[in-house]
Amino acid sequence: MKWNSIRTKLIVFLLLPTLICIIGTMFVSYSYTTNSLRTRAVDENKNLLYQGYKNISSLIQEINRMSLSVYSDSNFYRLLESGHDDLSSDIAIYNSLSYISTSLEDIAQVYLYGVKDGKATLITDNTTPKRWLGSTPYEESGLTGRSPVSVQSTHISNPYGLKLPLVQFVPEPVFTLHRRIERIPTTEALGFLSIDVRLSALSEIMDQLYEQKQENIYLVDSSGLLVYGKDTGSLGKPLNAAWYSRQTADTSGSQGYFEQDGSVFIYQKIEAPGLHWTLIKQIPVSYLFREAKEAAGINILLLFLLMGMIIALTIFISFRITAPIKQLTRYMSQVQTGNLEIDIRPAGKDEIGVVTEHFRSMMDTINNLILREYRLELTNKTNELRALQSQINPHFLNNTLQIIGTLALELKVPQIYGLLSALAKMMRYSMYNDEKVVTIENELDHVKAYIELQKERFENKFSFRYDMEDTLLAALMPKMILQPIVENYFKHGFNLARTDGWIEITAARLSPERMEICILNNGLPIPAARLETLRKELEQPRAAEPDVLKNTGKDVYSKRDAPGTGIGLGNVLARLRLVCGDNALLTVDNLKAGGVIIRLEIDILVESERI
Repeated sequence: MKWNSIRTKLIVFLLLPTLICIIGTMFVSYSYTTNSLRTRAVDENKNLLYQGYKNISSLIQEINRMSLSVYSDSNFYRLLESGHDDLSSDIAIYNSLSYISTSLEDIAQVYLYGVKDGKATLITDNTTPKRWLGSTPYEESGLTGRSPVSVQSTHISNPYGLKLPLVQFVPEPVFTLHRRIERIPTTEALGFLSIDVRLSALSEIMDQLYEQKQENIYLVDSSGLLVYGKDTGSLGKPLNAAWYSRQTADTSGSQGYFEQDGSVFIYQKIEAPGLHWTLIKQIPVSYLFREAKEAAGINILLLFLLMGMIIALTIFISFRITAPIKQLTRYMSQVQTGNLEIDIRPAGKDEIGVVTEHFRSMMDTINNLILREYRLELTNKTNELRALQSQINPHFLNNTLQIIGTLALELKVPQIYGLLSALAKMMRYSMYNDEKVVTIENELDHVKAYIELQKERFENKFSFRYDMEDTLLAALMPKMILQPIVENYFKHGFNLARTDGWIEITAARLSPERMEICILNNGLPIPAARLETLRKELEQPRAAEPDVLKNTGKDVYSKRDAPGTGIGLGNVLARLRLVCGDNALLTVDNLKAGGVIIRLEIDILVESERI
C-alpha cells in the first residue's frame, strides 16, 4: 500500500468535506462580520464627517459674513471709497476693523489695504493697531481673479509687510480669508481685507470627529496642502502620504470611501466661497475589525480540534484508490511511444481525476497547437506573397510627374510644368512628411501650391495674398490646418460670376507668447442661423478622435446648411489644443462687406519647446 496515495484520499473522503464546511462557515461569518462592521463604520463616519462639514461651513460662512460687514458699514465704505487721510478717518477704520477682530474669539489679526489712499492697516489682538503707507497690497491679499473671496490654507501668520517692530507679535499657524472690497456694482477694487483665524477654531470641530489614539483625520485643500492634522509640523505642506491621491479631491461625489494600506479612508468634500477642502478620516483595519478577528481565532481553534478527530478515521481507506493512478500510468506510457491520439477518459472527480483531466486537456492543447502552427505557417506565407504583390514604390508617382513636367518644358508649355510642380509639392507634403506638427512656413508653402492649382481651375478669377511676420514663420502648429480652411472658400463661398474674388491669410503677434492667424475671403457669407450654431458648437469642442486626426485634409465645415456641420471646425480646434494647449481659440464671423473670416489664436511654440 502506498502511504502517499492513502493520504490523498484521506483529504478527499474525510478531511476535505469537514474543512470545506468549517472554512466556509468561518469565511461567511468573517466576511459578513467585516462587511457589516465596514458598512456600519462607513455610514456612521459619513454622518459624522457630514456634521463636521456643516460645522466647518458654518465657521467659514461666519468669517465670510464678518468680511462682508464692510459693505453694511456705510461710514467705513465711504472712507475707503474716498480715501481720506486724517486722524478721524484712521480712528473710524480702526473701530471697524476692531469690530471684525473681536467678533470671533479665534481671529488673530485683521489686515486692510486701501487702494485709494495706498495705506495698510493691521489690527491684532495683543498689539497696538498699525497703519502705514504701502505701495501695493500684500501679495496673498491682492486678489485679481474673478472671485472676490479666497481662503488661504494653513500658514504661519506674518505682519503683512509691516517693517516696524511688533514686540508682542508671535507667529502662529492660521488660515486666512482674503476678500477684495469692490465698488458696487462694478468689480473695481477699493481695498483688500484679510482675516487670520487660529487653528483652534478648527480644533474644536475636528477633535469631535475621530478617536485621537486610534484614528487620524486630515483636512486637505484642492492643491493637496494639509490644512489640519495631528502632525502639526506638516501643516501647510503637501500631504505626501502613499494612500493620498488627487483623484480623491477631484472626484465628482461629495462623499466616498476607499480602503488602502491597511486602513479605511472616508472623505467629505467641503465647498464654500473661495474654498475647496476635503475632510478625510483614516481608520486602521486592525482597529475596525478587532472583534471579527477575535471570533476568527476561536473558529481556528475549533478547526484544529476537529482535524484531530478526522485523522483518526484514516484506517477506513480502500485499496480502490490505486486504480485511477494505474490507468493514468498506462496513458502516459502510450504517449511516450508516440501515440498522441490516445482516448483519455476521466478517472473521477477527485485529485487523481483532476490530474487525468488536466493530462487530457494538455494532450488536446498539444494537438491543437501542432495544427494551429501548421495553419499559421501557411497563412504567413500567403500574406507575405500578397504583401509583395501589393507594394508600390511611393517614388513612382513623383518620378512620373517629373517626367511629364520635363516633357512639358521640352514642348514649351511652362504652365503645365508649373501646375505639375505645385501638385508634386502637395503630394510630397502629404505622403513623405510623417510629422504631425509642422512650422507655419510649411503650412503656407502647402497653401501656395494649392492656390496655384485653383487659379488654373478658376481662370484667375480671384487673387491670393498673405501677410505674416517673419519671426512667426518658424512657429509650430498641427499639420493640414490652413489648406482645408482655404479649400472651403472654393467649395462654399466662391462666386463664379465674379472676377474680383480674393482670399487672404495674415499672422500677427497678440503678445510675446501668443499669436493670431486670420483667413479672410470675400465670398458668400454663412447664414445667420448656421453661424450661431457653429459658434455654440465651438464653445464646447469635442475631443478629436484618432480617425479624424489622421484624416486632416477633409472639409472643415462642409454641408454648411445641413445639421451637424460644425464637426470639422470643432476637430480643427481640438487638434490645435492638442499641440498648442487648451487655451487655443477658433472663431468664425461674417465680414460686414461680405465674406467670412476665421481666426485662430494660439500660443507661440517653437521647435525647442516641442514635447
